[in-house]
Amino acid sequence: MALDQESDKELDETEGEEMTFLDHLEELRWHILRSVASILIFTIAAWIFQKEIFGQVIMGPSKSEFWTNRMLCKLADATGVEGLCFKQANFILQSREVSGQFMMALTQSILVGLLFSFPYFFWEIWRFVKPGLKITEAKAARGAVFWVSLLFFMGVSFGYFVVSPMAINFLASFKLDESIQNQFDISDYISLLSMMTLACGLTFQLPMITYVLSRVGVLTPSFMREYRRHAVVVILIVAAVITPSPDMISQLLVTIPLLGLYEVSILVSARVNRQREAEML
Repeated sequence: MALDQESDKELDETEGEEMTFLDHLEELRWHILRSVASILIFTIAAWIFQKEIFGQVIMGPSKSEFWTNRMLCKLADATGVEGLCFKQANFILQSREVSGQFMMALTQSILVGLLFSFPYFFWEIWRFVKPGLKITEAKAARGAVFWVSLLFFMGVSFGYFVVSPMAINFLASFKLDESIQNQFDISDYISLLSMMTLACGLTFQLPMITYVLSRVGVLTPSFMREYRRHAVVVILIVAAVITPSPDMISQLLVTIPLLGLYEVSILVSARVNRQREAEML
């Protein structure tokens, strides 16, 4: 919220000033440079602690003592669904290239840098875009940086603590025959983990996307309520895709939060619709 307030002050100070096309390019260049600098700072920090990040964070979902895996084992005991419990990693990670481990250390550092610099990166982009908005539009969009960042980290946490452990659990234990050993390349493992977490981070932006579309009049709460059943089918398909485990409990653990996001989006659209109607009076 502090970032948004600071952005509002800058907007008031620059209100009424006209900028040339070259001035806009120069301003955009500085916004981009500061954004890249923030990514670089977090990337360097992640590189310094690369072993701790890899051993405890990256490899965390693949370990039986990981918090989610321990909770899933308790859930398996309560429900009788043994497939939920991940007791021991049944795979071996390999690096098949000479520069494989170095490149993975670099890749994980950049990913961590992108992840933690996201709020500042979005704030810089928002500072560039906001002066071009009308006063009513700028006021309606207050708190955008806070809510976008909050939803992003909620989605990333959901992908890391819920979706990723279940996906890794299922894929690592799936075998066509006991004679076949699961030996995965480290790059494939990191790609899977990154895809699951970042995809959930973007998916959790649904309320903000709904807000924007409702604000411009493209989306209405009545439309979302009318097609709620269609949305449920789409959510079930998405849950089935991102949770390869065939048991219903795993899919429900993913489906319920996504359905909750859709219902929250309806409430957001309804509130925006009421605001638009009040402004027209």
